[in-house]
Amino acid sequence: MKVMLRRSEGVLSVYVPKKDLEEPVVEQENPGLWGGTVTLANGWILQLPDLAADTHLPITVEAKKLG
Repeated sequence: MKVMLRRSEGVLSVYVPKKDLEEPVVEQENPGLWGGTVTLANGWILQLPDLAADTHLPITVEAKKLG
């Protein structure tokens, strides 16, 4: 699914346009963000693509919902 990642006031959040849902990230597998999973406040776990560490936010990416 397409999701937009952004950082606002130091908080990383994910916006899912099809669901009109924006949730903060409460846990991330990799400190560099890319190539690992993130857990949202609503319990969703998303697998993010493997991108370069210097990729700037906001960005829209294809993520896979796990679980």
